[in-house]
Amino acid sequence: MIDSSGNPDDTGVAIAAARAGADVVRSMYGRRLGRIDKGAGDFATAADVAAEKAILGVIRAARPDDAVLGEEGGQQGASDAVRQWWVDPLCGTLNYAVGNMLVAVNVALRDGAAAVADPFSGEVFFTDGESAWVRHDGADTRLAPTSATHLVDVNLDPPFPSAPAFRAVDLLAHPGFVERFRPRVVSTTLALAWVAAGRRAAYVTDGGDLLGSVHFAAGIALCRAAGCLVTGIDGTPIGPANPDGQANPAGQAHRGLVVAADAETHGLLLSMTGGRSRR
Repeated sequence: MIDSSGNPDDTGVAIAAARAGADVVRSMYGRRLGRIDKGAGDFATAADVAAEKAILGVIRAARPDDAVLGEEGGQQGASDAVRQWWVDPLCGTLNYAVGNMLVAVNVALRDGAAAVADPFSGEVFFTDGESAWVRHDGADTRLAPTSATHLVDVNLDPPFPSAPAFRAVDLLAHPGFVERFRPRVVSTTLALAWVAAGRRAAYVTDGGDLLGSVHFAAGIALCRAAGCLVTGIDGTPIGPANPDGQANPAGQAHRGLVVAADAETHGLLLSMTGGRSRR
C-alpha cells in the first residue's frame, strides 16, 4: 500500500514488517535452536530474535523517527511517543520450538495499522484501523466474522490473575459452554485473527490489561476493525489506547479478553465469565 508521495503508508509498513518476520520464522523452522530463558517457564529462541531484527529493519527504514516496543528488544524510543509500534516477532514460541506450525508474527502501530502474519499459510491479516482484510496469493479478502463454527479458542496458559473468581480453563467445565460451543486451544494469538476471519466464533483469555501488550495489540486491532465485540472478561469495552498510555478515556484497566464474532456469542460467554455485556 502506497501513499500519494509514492512511499508505503502505515498499513503497507505493517504488512511488510510482518512478512519480513514471517520469512525468518519460516526459514528457521525445524532447526535445533537454543532457548533463551526468561523465567517462569517462558523462553525465546534465536528465531524470535532474528525475526524481530528483520521487523525492526523494515520499520526503521520506513519510519526512522517512530518508537518501537519489541518483545525481545524492549523499548526503543520514548515509551509515551505518539507513534509507537508494538512487535511480537514470534507468538507461539513453545509451539514453534516443538515443531508445531501454529504461530503468528504480530506488528501494530498504536491506534493505527496492524498486521498478523501466518508464516506457514502465507496469509497476512491486516487493518488500516478502519477495515480488516486478509491477503493471500496476492488477493485481498475482507474479513467477515461469524459464529457459525461454534468454535471458541481458550487460552489455558497461566497465570490466572482473576482466580479463583474466574480462570479461562473453567469454561471447559461450564455446562452452558459445552452445550453451545466446542473448545480449541491454538496457544497463539493467531486465534484472534481467526475470529476476525470467521474461523472461530470467539476467543477467551484471562490476564491483566492486554490492550498495550505486544502479544495482543495487532489481534485486537484486527478484531475491532472487522466488527467483533472486544471486551475484558468483566464486559468492560476495550478501545484504542490514548497517547498518555491509558487504555480508555476513563483510564480503566481491563482484565483479560472476550472477543466474539457477534453479540449473542459475546453475551453467552460473558454470562459464563461473570461479566456483563455493555452492548
